Amino acid sequence: MDSADRRQYDSLRRKAKAQETRSEIAHAARRLFVERGWAATTVRDVAREAEVSVPTVYAAYGNKTGLALALADAADLSADLPEQLAELEAAHDDPRLQLAAMTAYDRRLFERAGDLITLLRDAGRTEPDLAEVYQDGRRRADEVRAQVFSAWPTAVLRSGVAASVDVYAALCNIDVYNTLTTERAWKPDRIERWWAEATARELLLP
Repeated sequence: MDSADRRQYDSLRRKAKAQETRSEIAHAARRLFVERGWAATTVRDVAREAEVSVPTVYAAYGNKTGLALALADAADLSADLPEQLAELEAAHDDPRLQLAAMTAYDRRLFERAGDLITLLRDAGRTEPDLAEVYQDGRRRADEVRAQVFSAWPTAVLRSGVAASVDVYAALCNIDVYNTLTTERAWKPDRIERWWAEATARELLLP
């Protein structure tokens, strides 16, 4: 192996190590934010939990808010948006199947990242940046639903697009998911089936 190859692999190793460190910091932050809450968790706490230095946390994410924003992005990725888009396209002429694709996405999102969504909403009461992240996520979800509903024939929906978006949001949200899983012991797949049936019943004409 010549020197150029060694430099290339050294660079790749450094990048891999940096990515591993960022991942460790993010996992540590998620654990602490969820266990202790946003306000009670400091950057020093995250550094200690991740077994890195405080400057390393700042170098990786800027500050605590930057870290929370990165976790919010990870929450979106965890739900697999490309899978939802593929399912929506495959069922383009069947509103019931499209509703099933949408509720499946919401189930994945809440199952894999519901703790982060709740954290962002609660922390947003005192942190304007996090409040904006949470509200932006809600707006983007509404926009996707409005786009899907708008593409259906006018005779499909019981009400207009805006009212249908509201009804969907009332049925499929983190609070309903948490109530059914924690208080009623429903399994996520049962919630997904119920959501698909309930949204079809409430939004679509017979």
